[in-house]
Amino acid sequence: MFLPQEVIRKKRDAVSLSELDIQQFVNGICDETVSEGQIAALAMAIYFQGMSVHEKTALTVAMRDSGDILDLQQENLNGPVLDKHSTGGVGDVVSLMLGPIVAACGGYVPMISGRGLGHTGGTLDKFDSIPGYQTAPDNRRFRDTVKQAGVAIIGQTGRLAPADSRFYATRDVTATVESIPLITASILAKKLAEGLDGLVMDVKAGNGAFMPSYKKSRELAESLASVGSKLGVETTALITDMNQALGSAAGNAVEVQLAVDYLVGKRRDKRLHQVTKALSAELLVSGKLAKNTESAEAMVEHVLDNGRAAECFANMVSSLGGPHDFLERSSQYLPQAKFVKPLKVPAEYYGQYLIAVDTRELGMAVVCLGGGRRKADDVLDLSVGITDILSIGSTVDSDTVLATIHASSEAGWQEAAERTLKALSFSVSLPEPRPVIYERIAGEAE
Repeated sequence: MFLPQEVIRKKRDAVSLSELDIQQFVNGICDETVSEGQIAALAMAIYFQGMSVHEKTALTVAMRDSGDILDLQQENLNGPVLDKHSTGGVGDVVSLMLGPIVAACGGYVPMISGRGLGHTGGTLDKFDSIPGYQTAPDNRRFRDTVKQAGVAIIGQTGRLAPADSRFYATRDVTATVESIPLITASILAKKLAEGLDGLVMDVKAGNGAFMPSYKKSRELAESLASVGSKLGVETTALITDMNQALGSAAGNAVEVQLAVDYLVGKRRDKRLHQVTKALSAELLVSGKLAKNTESAEAMVEHVLDNGRAAECFANMVSSLGGPHDFLERSSQYLPQAKFVKPLKVPAEYYGQYLIAVDTRELGMAVVCLGGGRRKADDVLDLSVGITDILSIGSTVDSDTVLATIHASSEAGWQEAAERTLKALSFSVSLPEPRPVIYERIAGEAE
């Protein structure tokens, strides 16, 4: 007889849970024979006692199998099914370019994405700024888009890892979100339900990252790579810098415009390009579309230069209900803020260098503009945000624009300007450069 309290007791006392313990508990989450209090108690026990790799793997499998698993090979695809996940940050618009890039190179990318909460932006919120784009299409349209465009970026359906939805909701109100075993199972349950051949994780480190320290970011990267690979999906992780915004824009419509400019070759921010190319190359090697990283990166550059990646993006947008000419007329389709004005450098900093950014505070400036959520049910202003964000190491003078703020009112602009300025630090000494990509971590298959 299954007794949830016995599973909780075992984990509380640091006894390893069996696959059966975990499977029965997850079944109870789904059929609601396990109470919210019992979910909370197990989550807290796991938070303090941790889980072995075998326990994490069993929890991931149980949550993955709690709902539908996409079998896209039924569509007779002629290439590998690949995906990427980021732990989130500010100005992290990589998914919008990576999906089309990998598709243009012969992969298929059924990317299930989420919405923003707190200071980090959400991929689905960005796509909401494209008129007509369906982030929740029916199953047939989703499959057709993946097959025809090579990529479809949508939201989680109610039947994809449903156990995770209830488990996460309880974690969110019981201060157990930060548990690495639970983060691992939550992310991978949804990603592996896509029926993937390869997965790359972008784990952020720095003052704008979800994880509180580099050590914790590395621990999460190792956990994700290990569990994913043990479950038969070649999984790698890159630990990337989030001590400043990744791209030069933060917001929703403004990040979509940044992605369009990147794909058509109008503008490619250096750090953003480095991370996008590296993550794309990981997938091309994992999916055996390239022999090594060097040839994979050459493929990425080729499909960007010949316009094939931009074409895949345009096909995805139109297939999911967006405008057929979005790529050519994006600025006319995307919502525009009413009050747009540059933020100049205060005179006291003339001749100095921008040496540091409080990236979380910069993200919160976007939230204060209305471009992010204070609580889950907030309605966003998709037009607002920050563009032309200055990079660390830049010299500043009377002509320097620190950022251009897109606001709905002058008062909103002023508040965001104050927050943005507060997030920036200046010095007469040039800062030591940080790497954009700190480390690569690969899992080992069973």
